[in-house]
Amino acid sequence: MVSILLSWYSTTARVFFWRRPNIDPWVVLVSEVMLQQTQASRVEQRLPEFLDVFPTPQAMAEASAGTVLKMWSGMGYNRRALRLQETAVAITERFAGRVPGEVDQLKSLPGIGPYTSAAVACFAFGRRVVVLDVNVRRVYTRISRRCTTTVDVDDDTTLTAYAESIIPHDSPSQWHHAVMDLGATICTARSPQCPLCPLQDFCPSAHVLQQASRPKKQEPSWRGQPRRIWRGRIVEFLRSSSQEASVHNITTRLFGSDTTSEDADFVQSLLTSLATEGMIVRKGQTAQLVD
Repeated sequence: MVSILLSWYSTTARVFFWRRPNIDPWVVLVSEVMLQQTQASRVEQRLPEFLDVFPTPQAMAEASAGTVLKMWSGMGYNRRALRLQETAVAITERFAGRVPGEVDQLKSLPGIGPYTSAAVACFAFGRRVVVLDVNVRRVYTRISRRCTTTVDVDDDTTLTAYAESIIPHDSPSQWHHAVMDLGATICTARSPQCPLCPLQDFCPSAHVLQQASRPKKQEPSWRGQPRRIWRGRIVEFLRSSSQEASVHNITTRLFGSDTTSEDADFVQSLLTSLATEGMIVRKGQTAQLVD
């Protein structure tokens, strides 16, 4: 099964900037942080531009937070940018500016969790470690046992044990990319294309999965849109402004002429949280992107 999937991957692999041979570990780290909550096509577009400004951890560590946030434009979830800068500072101070190659070292960096540490160790340094993202979890669950619905996913302990038994010793990076690509293109969450799958003859779940759906998670919202969307719009507005903006102008920009007092209170709460997180600076009834 391993050789069949790797053979399939050799002819169908998705081409991404961060998958180039002998890639700089810093490139892998930055790409993994970006990919956490941003589509791969968007990261493919923005990553080279970002690396032109921050080619090394030290370059990012020495930049202003405002510059980092401006370069993060269009990526969403702006807190990731500031956490990545904290990571760059730690790499510069603790590892002489070189991204460490061991999982435990990577996990000791601010904002780097189990997935990202394993991904960097595997993809940048060739370590044979278990890398579990949403696509990998789904594929491993389906090929390791007979699943009945498209939402069946085993726990990480079970999946880790299975992964350790199947990851090839000589090509762990290629293997994980192959599994990720299979999950992204064929063994998808809602509509798996079993007739096209190179593993259909080995997969106990092939051709038997019934479509199902999980209850959607509720997240804080306002006027029918998630709170995070409104936060992002404020940051984007301040990012495009060359000077501080009044709270009134920010509120009007978001809601137009039909702004209510409740809208104004909502904006105040967003500005307070953004200031607490270090993304903006409040000065009375004005706000601006952090310098």
